[in-house]
Amino acid sequence: MPEYDVALTDVCKTFPGDTRAVIDFTAEIEHGEFVAMLGPSGCGKTTILRMIGGLEEVTSGTIHLSGRDVTDLPPSQRDTSMMFQSFALFPHRTVFQNVEFSLKMRGQSSSERAKPVWDILDMIGMSDLGGRFPRDLSGGQQQRVALARALISRPAVLLLDEPLGSLDFSLRQSMMVELKKIQQDLGMTFVMVTHSQQEALSMADKVIVMSDAVIQQIGTSREVYEKPNTKFVADFIGNNNLFSGVVKSRSGSIVILQKDEQLFYVAEHGFTSNTPIDVEASFCVRADKMHTNSQGDMANQINGKYIATEYIGSLETDVFEISNNHFVHVEQHRDAANRNYKVGQQVLIYWSANDAVLLANI
Repeated sequence: MPEYDVALTDVCKTFPGDTRAVIDFTAEIEHGEFVAMLGPSGCGKTTILRMIGGLEEVTSGTIHLSGRDVTDLPPSQRDTSMMFQSFALFPHRTVFQNVEFSLKMRGQSSSERAKPVWDILDMIGMSDLGGRFPRDLSGGQQQRVALARALISRPAVLLLDEPLGSLDFSLRQSMMVELKKIQQDLGMTFVMVTHSQQEALSMADKVIVMSDAVIQQIGTSREVYEKPNTKFVADFIGNNNLFSGVVKSRSGSIVILQKDEQLFYVAEHGFTSNTPIDVEASFCVRADKMHTNSQGDMANQINGKYIATEYIGSLETDVFEISNNHFVHVEQHRDAANRNYKVGQQVLIYWSANDAVLLANI
């Protein structure tokens, strides 16, 4: 499998007590890709990362790195490096000494180590802080040192376990840009674990969404955001409104669903083509695709009771109740908002069939 830096085939992990942490995980990662494994705590994403790095044994399945089967090899025989959320810097060593550590363990002389260490410190903007200790650094600076230490050996694959998880919001925003730029400059394969959809969608070329030990969807950031495959992905990523109904008929690429007396018109997409008639199905509509005024081809409309408005930056999200405890969100820019609803007011909500995404029944 030489075309992939990482290839996992039917990988499973079962812990004592018959706890299945990973089930039939299959994915390929090309050279130079930034891949994010995204999901809630306990979904198995960190276990996968540790199995790639050789820190966790595989129960079944195979792992190939650069075409070589490494399934049963120890970490020292895999061309990977890992960056941990805690940074795990040596407190008694300087920045320079922390970064050079792996080269020193490989037997390189001090003269051999010096240039690559200063080069990478210069790349991350820390060359003037090589003599400082971790206690003298900010959280962002410690993060850069941990990254430099992981990169110094120039691994084929860098594994990142929640690398931004311990940073505050503003610092995390800036480090997302820096981390992506470093990855692009080096042309190196990064595999990152995160529970933050913002981190995954902002940095990754490919996103692997996991839940309950299995893959829910693999795709680009745009694909998983705009065309979620499953109800879990739709609920976990983005601000989606979820609906369900029984498939009553089909007209070309449009599926017609019925919920009580309400009809819904939903465009089929590749993975949900040929949906059977008379089965229960779910679909989602992003909040920014819903409107409180009819615009063009708005095949769908429902009546909702106005509850409240949420303000997030330049966006306003109106919340409506369409049935008992079933709420929908309508999002638009504040500048475009021309509404003055009263609590309890009934409002018609519209959306296009093409903006609704039919979800797979898994």
